[in-house]
Amino acid sequence: MFMSVVARDPGVDTYAELAGARVAISGLSSAQGVDLARAFADRKARLIIQTPERSPEMVEIGALIAEAASEVILFEAPFDAAETPTRFAQRAAQTFGGLDAVINLVSVTRAECAAVSELAEIEDLVVAKLSVLREITVVAANRMAVTWAEGTILNVVLAPVPQTSREAAVLGFLRTALAAMTSDLARRWAGDVVRINAIGPKATTFESSSGACLTSEPDIAALALYVASRKGRKLTGHVFDAEGVARRGC
Repeated sequence: MFMSVVARDPGVDTYAELAGARVAISGLSSAQGVDLARAFADRKARLIIQTPERSPEMVEIGALIAEAASEVILFEAPFDAAETPTRFAQRAAQTFGGLDAVINLVSVTRAECAAVSELAEIEDLVVAKLSVLREITVVAANRMAVTWAEGTILNVVLAPVPQTSREAAVLGFLRTALAAMTSDLARRWAGDVVRINAIGPKATTFESSSGACLTSEPDIAALALYVASRKGRKLTGHVFDAEGVARRGC
């Protein structure tokens, strides 16, 4: 759902209160999250970013973000046994003495959808995609609660537009699991004023749409700014629709 809570142009609102905000972003790459990171950098936020990608494109992106942001720390390493999601979340909170916003990005490709058919395989794919999001969310939310910091966490799952009923079914299963996780985590930390929302794939092969949805990186950046700002303080436990944002590698 989009709920008409935010304009599609991320420049419509300046969100001056985000200047100096402590923001952690995981899963950034040259193919996803660049507009989002730039949006927070343009608001003079302090950024700590994890990217699994080491490339000339990422060097340029890092330099571009650093020109605008109040501060940028970039970790160029995939999550593995040495650099776990938990360690990244802990390091981010320790570096800034707390966190005001956390945005986690993962994507699922058409090839990954095609590679699963049995229920157990679909469940394994869902666990692989959502476990990183849940792990960082739990650590970050705990830290926000302990430090009495009002904060927001946005988990983003990007996927191509499904072309077959099979792809739609896989993405529908993934979205259902994401919604259940988001609702559970939002309730868990509601008393600590930690807001947890998500963006998930709009899994349908129908041409008609039941409501507006996010269709581009600027859309996602605009929503991320909104939920991190004062205007988004009452939003928690929601899953917003995205369609066709993940295009590369599909």
